[in-house]
Amino acid sequence: MAVNNKDLVQSPQEFTPYQQKEGEEYMSEPQVEHFRKILLGWRQWLMEEVDRTVHHMQDEAANFPDPSDRASQEEEFTLELRTRDRERKLIKKITERLRSLDKGDYGYCEACGAEIGIRRLEARPTATLCIDCKTLEEIKERQRA
Repeated sequence: MAVNNKDLVQSPQEFTPYQQKEGEEYMSEPQVEHFRKILLGWRQWLMEEVDRTVHHMQDEAANFPDPSDRASQEEEFTLELRTRDRERKLIKKITERLRSLDKGDYGYCEACGAEIGIRRLEARPTATLCIDCKTLEEIKERQRA
């Protein structure tokens, strides 16, 4: 089932939580389409943010004679570019998760194979680990630090 652009989520926080039906199988077709809609909408929103940044930087770029003004503008642009770089990495993760949806792997922990869970995926649609494996990974990271 294809998702229309008009049906896409407009921002990462803007979606209706999935109402699971009693006895419904995990990652059923309606659930897959729910997450496809969330991921596609989120990716579209991020890409629009990239376009806005490019236009903003082009429109606002000025050669200020005052060094303080020039430094402020450069700092603002640096922060925007850093944010966009993080978002670029997130777009890559979203694209990977969309591929896993197509393969039928989405929603299952990459470490143990358990169900990640609908609510966890709604909170973090790019999650690849169940809560137990993620907690264990974070404990190990803290021990290494």
